[in-house]
Amino acid sequence: MNRVRTAVTAAAIAGSMVVGGVVGAALYGVTTLSAAAATTATSPTPAPSSSTGTFVSNETAAHEATESAAREAQENAGQVPTVP
Repeated sequence: MNRVRTAVTAAAIAGSMVVGGVVGAALYGVTTLSAAAATTATSPTPAPSSSTGTFVSNETAAHEATESAAREAQENAGQVPTVP
């Protein structure tokens, strides 16, 4: 009876190792695919003003019509606006 019990125990251990290997490989494949997809996405190109470190105001007519006089004064002074 001990040989049968040993064989069954060995088969159970071997089976669990195989199942664990298959599950581990499947999870590794999923994480590798998602990581590869995340790294191939293009990142937005920064605006030229952000690379120089100076503030450049938005002077389009649509933007100018919606901003307050205080904000316009800050933009004209070359400051980053702190008022809406």
